[in-house]
Amino acid sequence: MQLERLLLHLKLDGWCVVEDVIPADQIEHVRHSVEAAVAAHRNPAAPPDIGHLPGMINFDQSFAPFLADENLLALVGAMLGHHPRISFTTGTINYPGNERGGWHADWPFNQNNAGHIPAPYPDATVHLTTLWMLAPFTEENGGTLLVPGSHRSPNNPTGDNGVDPLTPYPTEVNACGPAGSVLVLDSRLWHATAPNRSHQPRTSVVVRYAPWWLNVEVLRPGSDERRRLSEETGRKENAVPSLPASVFAELPAPVQPLFRHWVAQPE
Repeated sequence: MQLERLLLHLKLDGWCVVEDVIPADQIEHVRHSVEAAVAAHRNPAAPPDIGHLPGMINFDQSFAPFLADENLLALVGAMLGHHPRISFTTGTINYPGNERGGWHADWPFNQNNAGHIPAPYPDATVHLTTLWMLAPFTEENGGTLLVPGSHRSPNNPTGDNGVDPLTPYPTEVNACGPAGSVLVLDSRLWHATAPNRSHQPRTSVVVRYAPWWLNVEVLRPGSDERRRLSEETGRKENAVPSLPASVFAELPAPVQPLFRHWVAQPE
């Protein structure tokens, strides 16, 4: 019944929250580990009030044991089919005082990316974005802003659809939930960074799940797709570094199938 309820929420509204994915006695350890990794390897191009670390799994594996959570993968499998895989892992910390961000949809629906599906989109879920709440998500600390139902739109504010990306939307909501929960979004859903008005960082890891057939090679530095779509055209694109074989070997066995496509090949 819980899976049916979550699926209905995800299909109709474009998002849902799966609670208790990370056990309560593990949350503090994972949060501290993620915060330390972001502090040590933070993306210098990120806004000063946002801690951003692409390729998070390469630097910290504290959250890895939970990526194949049975309830979460049941939801992912129901939306994406058999043999899903992980396309991105990103450490994301909203520090106190961070500014509100612009409305957008995630890759491959962000029209500013080199590798994007051109609008108008077909009404189909082809990618899921998950935010792992390592601190509670509240209105005060900037739980992600969402526009429920916007995943059914054939375009989004990155595609000049007439909606000002920086203007509050009448039906927007903050996604809230207790630490240890996972916010699941259809990647087409319009969402934005919310301002953190608290005195504590809002720490999370963003993990994106893709079906086996979705080509993610444009994200991989050194790939032919990246050269053709991004480097040769001058268009920007996310960069997801390959996973070292040594890191892959240490991942829990149920998690390895989610990353095997991302392992660096020996030269």
